[in-house]
Amino acid sequence: MLSIPALVMFLGFVILPVIMAAYYGFFRWKGYGKPQVNGQFVGFENYKIILTDPNFQEALGHTLFVVVASLVIQGPLAILFALLLNQKFKGRALIRTLIFVPYVVSEVIVGTGWSLMLQPTGAVNAVLAKFGISGADWIADPKIAIWTLMFIISWKYIGFAVILMIAGMQSIPEDLYEAAKVDGAGFWRQQWSITLPLLGPTIRMWAFMSIIGSLQLFDLVYIIWGQYVSSTAGTSTMATYMVREGRLANNYGYGSAVAVVIFVISLVIALTYQHIVMNRDLDGALTDGKRGKRSHGTIVTSEVA
Repeated sequence: MLSIPALVMFLGFVILPVIMAAYYGFFRWKGYGKPQVNGQFVGFENYKIILTDPNFQEALGHTLFVVVASLVIQGPLAILFALLLNQKFKGRALIRTLIFVPYVVSEVIVGTGWSLMLQPTGAVNAVLAKFGISGADWIADPKIAIWTLMFIISWKYIGFAVILMIAGMQSIPEDLYEAAKVDGAGFWRQQWSITLPLLGPTIRMWAFMSIIGSLQLFDLVYIIWGQYVSSTAGTSTMATYMVREGRLANNYGYGSAVAVVIFVISLVIALTYQHIVMNRDLDGALTDGKRGKRSHGTIVTSEVA
């Protein structure tokens, strides 16, 4: 009974929209009236166009690049920052707050601010000019734009990863480090042999959230590169492609089909990651639970004997 309201909300705001989008994806429809009346049934034609469209393939490639680059760049940096901020020194609380601030700032503010600073006549090139360095077109140059996007993404979201890593490190018992010191292990040896293995579940959970967020990347790209520049600058994503070819092109049936394709790709990646990576944590918990039961039974048997 208590789960019924949550179940109704989930069905109404998650499952039903997916079903409706799948239905609309079979029509060439401008978004008003009923699709079967004001639209044209085209079957799987929209999906064929999506899978063969070079623009979608390019957007898919950019999205997958962001997924991999986010893990490679943010993961190691977040662990290093967390190791630093997990030590005791003056101003630690202030630095923790400052590194988390970009994460809580809205994407509109972040996108607008960086787009102004990265213009050819913006603040970044002005600072570089004072040192005699010729600035680049950070936003429009296809060779640079994708790395500009990665820098902004990392700057904004690494604070969340750092906080997660710090929380995971603080849950590691100090007795393990003290025992390692007694055995003569140095600082980096302790991190390699103790911190990283015990931080594994936290890293895998962060990686899962990073992957899902990267697959849905839209707002920063849309704000900084606009409606059409993202495709020419090499920063388009599946979500920006959906908006450009669906809503902006007044083709809501095609946009709905793109949404379904994005949903399926995200679902497959999420389920694959959960099956290959996340299940090891669940299996370990179940194994520990069984061991605990067996140990408890042994203790009880010994006491009875």
